[in-house]
Amino acid sequence: MTEQTLSAEPRAYPGGGAPTDERGLQRRGRDFLFAIAAALRSLQLYPLENQAVVNSLGELESIALELLGVEEHITLRFVGDFFFVNDLRLRIDLHSYATYGAVGRALAGHGIGEVEVTAGVTAPEWTAFLAVVNTAPGGDDPFGAFLERLGRTSVVHLSVAPDRESEPDPRDDEARRMAKRAYAQTVAVAREVMTGLRMGRGVSLRPVKRAVQSIVDQVLSNEASIMGLTSLRDYDEYTFTHSVNVCIFSVALGKKLGFHKSQLYELGLGALLHDVGKVRMPVDLINKAGPLTEPEFAVLKEHPAEGLMQLFEMRGLAELPLRAMLMAYEHHMKVDQTGYPRSIRPRNPTVFSRIVAIADGFDAATTKRSYQAQPWPPEKVLQEMRDNPERGFDPLLVKAFISMTGIYPVGSAVILDTFELALVTARNPRPEALHQPIVQVVYDGFGVRVDPPLTYDLSELDPATGKPLRTIIKTTDPERYGIHAGDFFV
Repeated sequence: MTEQTLSAEPRAYPGGGAPTDERGLQRRGRDFLFAIAAALRSLQLYPLENQAVVNSLGELESIALELLGVEEHITLRFVGDFFFVNDLRLRIDLHSYATYGAVGRALAGHGIGEVEVTAGVTAPEWTAFLAVVNTAPGGDDPFGAFLERLGRTSVVHLSVAPDRESEPDPRDDEARRMAKRAYAQTVAVAREVMTGLRMGRGVSLRPVKRAVQSIVDQVLSNEASIMGLTSLRDYDEYTFTHSVNVCIFSVALGKKLGFHKSQLYELGLGALLHDVGKVRMPVDLINKAGPLTEPEFAVLKEHPAEGLMQLFEMRGLAELPLRAMLMAYEHHMKVDQTGYPRSIRPRNPTVFSRIVAIADGFDAATTKRSYQAQPWPPEKVLQEMRDNPERGFDPLLVKAFISMTGIYPVGSAVILDTFELALVTARNPRPEALHQPIVQVVYDGFGVRVDPPLTYDLSELDPATGKPLRTIIKTTDPERYGIHAGDFFV
């Protein structure tokens, strides 16, 4: 499988320059994270005297000393899905993704958002520190429990600070308004482009590029609000909202994987235009109720190739990246070389195309359409994408997508063990709590409407029992209860 190495955004420095040793810090920071992961793992598996433990701790000490020889101190921050070493965001590629995630989960479980390392740190200190990290998080205040345990050790050159990622943002209403405006404008642009192409009018790429840029900006600064709007899934506007939803999901997954801003823009542009070839398909075929016949499906399978040709004819071609065209052409290809269009020679779709394929498949399966009166529940779609190799999705990217959306994606209606009916409004920011999203209770346990809805974090524990206060029993169809998920985000 082809791997795409992803770059981090450059740091800002006085005078607009960049440090000459930024590449060196990237390498040392990556080695540092890998060494921490290896030491954590070896301490979990073997006793202290085991040679694997001794070697891994010695390697960690050596790499930390090398880094401290260049930098005065090491500040390791874990924010969302990203690691920063002394304010430099470490690049993530498909190889390092799992390693970074393991270290991040270990720290986040204790409520740790920052680790500071100062000169003089020794292997015994690393041993004591990582041993505490490997213990089970403590009760209602995991960060406080961690500090108490750490205080019983002789660690003096390692300190921690709490995770502040989930603190409430007082600008939430403004964030929603900005997300709603970006979503509506992008739907309007998608409608204008698709309608203009179908009618044979010339279409400019300028408004498309502005719309994609606004989506990228929203995903980077306001992901929860813009992701929530993907639950609108307007039946009458499906062609246009689908393209916008695929754009949002793709850009969000690109952010999860560490793409820098220019890559997110390129990914979003191709995702928004991925289905442009359908304008060359017969309207009655696109809107047909019920399954397609084999001859009809054979015609529909031409839309990726038609999309590629359509993009060649759009004005502003010189500024349209080649990968955006490939996303239109490759988004129905599978990683096992099946799918369509069929290729004469063995061909691996680009990582951008594989991302769009996942976003396209998820949104299509969870949306009511002319031939799909009852869409699949989101968690069932994720399970199918993960467990059925015949679907042809990249398994590693599917795992990253599930980590991004949570097991119960935004917009899912769930029944709780309290018999309350709730709507998922955000994934839990803690990686180990993907099955415990943030919800709003719409009906109480007696079936009475709750107005305004009450918000709960399903990972919240009962102090008396140490068990979750609320647990999801099953998902359900929100429309069965007169609930329209999009209303909670608009």
